[in-house]
Amino acid sequence: MRVLALGMVVACLPVAAIAQEAPGETAQGDVAVTIYNNNLALVQDSRTLTLPAGRSRQEFADVSAAIRPETVTLAAAGTSIVEQNFDYDLLTPEKLMDKAVGSTITIIRNGVPETARVLANNGGTIVQIGNRIEVLDEDSGRVVFGSLPANLRARPTLSITLDSVRAGARPVTLTYLSHGLSWSADYVALFDETAGKIDVQGWVTLNNNSGTTFTNANTILVAGAPGQGQPSYGISRSRPTPQPIGNVPGTESANRERLGDYYLYPLAERTTIANAQQKQVSFLDVAGAPAAKAYYYRNGWLGQSGDAQSVDTVLRFSSSAEGGLGDALPAGTVRVYMRDARGTPQFIGESNIGHTPMGSQIALKTGEAFDVKVQPTVVARTRIGSSRWRTEMRYKFTNARPEAVTVEFVQAGLDSWWDDTRITEESQKSERITSDQALWTVTVPANGEAEVTATFDTRF
Repeated sequence: MRVLALGMVVACLPVAAIAQEAPGETAQGDVAVTIYNNNLALVQDSRTLTLPAGRSRQEFADVSAAIRPETVTLAAAGTSIVEQNFDYDLLTPEKLMDKAVGSTITIIRNGVPETARVLANNGGTIVQIGNRIEVLDEDSGRVVFGSLPANLRARPTLSITLDSVRAGARPVTLTYLSHGLSWSADYVALFDETAGKIDVQGWVTLNNNSGTTFTNANTILVAGAPGQGQPSYGISRSRPTPQPIGNVPGTESANRERLGDYYLYPLAERTTIANAQQKQVSFLDVAGAPAAKAYYYRNGWLGQSGDAQSVDTVLRFSSSAEGGLGDALPAGTVRVYMRDARGTPQFIGESNIGHTPMGSQIALKTGEAFDVKVQPTVVARTRIGSSRWRTEMRYKFTNARPEAVTVEFVQAGLDSWWDDTRITEESQKSERITSDQALWTVTVPANGEAEVTATFDTRF
């Protein structure tokens, strides 16, 4: 009987010990919630309190269970905070039994009450009834508690001792930071390859794992991650995953409210953000923006394979005002669909984007091509000096599609330090897009093959 039905327990308590709002009600007042991307939110809760003159203890129920108590501020005319305590030990059957260790409870079996002393509640409840010791289980009967422990709360509660210069009712605004609330953007993109167009709908996805419901809240989302005091030194950052070429940050200003260096996305209407809930609200709906498909492959230095490898399928579009989505895009996941021969949208892949300014060029990998492949081969490696090597590479491309395709092929790893790698011979002219990468734009005929060869002069 270690886990008890909470309704059975509460029903046996005196009414005065459990007086609180009925189910569905809240002690919160006018609530405003500002939610950031990094599991952080600012909560502002305005309530009306009737305060006596001098010191009094006021309890603010229904604050976030993930509150950061050290961030609490309270604004009330003629009032100051003397002391505050956050009571986060919440009422559960398990906690209720934990608090009962060393005290007596009543066990009712077949309508007959017995007084028992709780000895322990570690992996099971052990009680003493008269001269015998018992371990309670689901068949042990109903447990009755005489009262609630003073420090056990039905809901997260902030207790504040206030010092008021005068008595009377007045508005009080409680402000604090809380973990457990976050949001991200999710995008649904419908790509028409033939028309070269894309329809995009953007959804804000809110997640509330704070332990508290915020009722009828005025909600603002901030696209950005404010610092939270962690030192930046000594932190190793993992190398980002190589992205397809074509991602260029924009320089256009979006027509949205800003806060410092962040964009604000206020919800049009108040909403209830329920605990343990995921909520979605639309914020972007664009039809017919230009888009195109591309094929891309990036080969690491001395990379080769015994089998041909699928190239990446890439979707390219813009967030610019002219010829694009026309908005700044908060970080999130883009899920791409295409219509099949029957006109039904089918999922073809997804990719993540970071915070993307308006005017950006965006290139997203949506998957790997079934019919378009490349096989890189190291043909020869020859030492030509104490610290120089000649490397001959061959890249074979195949295309099983009924139309010609163009593959953007990048050979990476050409220069990690010295900036003196040279391409001495190549069957097709390349573009040195960075000191470390060379790009070949290779046309592969329908149901055909193409080959590129190159010789590199490198230090290693």
